[in-house]
Amino acid sequence: MAKDIPGEAGLQFDELNQLRVLDPEVTQQTIELKEECKDFVDKIGQFQKIVGGLIELVNRLAKAAENEKMKAIGAQNLLKSTAKQREAQEQQLQALIAEKKMQLGRYRVGLVPVAQVAKAPATYIQGGEFES
Repeated sequence: MAKDIPGEAGLQFDELNQLRVLDPEVTQQTIELKEECKDFVDKIGQFQKIVGGLIELVNRLAKAAENEKMKAIGAQNLLKSTAKQREAQEQQLQALIAEKKMQLGRYRVGLVPVAQVAKAPATYIQGGEFES
């Protein structure tokens, strides 16, 4: 009986009668695993591109939301400022009205003596001092 010396040493002959260290089945599985790994790496690359696009989109949306938030805060502050300005203007006008009422009261008090002085010459003339 002939001994299979290459087989015992772990050497194999392929279909082309070339000497191989690995079993042809193991070699085929290795090739398939290599192809599957390549497909997996390609899919991971596609996934990273998709996720990168989503992250970029979310960042743009966050920036836009932040801009709108700042605009809303600015509008709110402007509204508060306008309300305060109107309140201050109203207080100034109320003070002016009060001042004018006081001035009117003084004019009325001063008008009575003026009316009496104006009335005095007419009374004096009518009193008959100039009668002959």
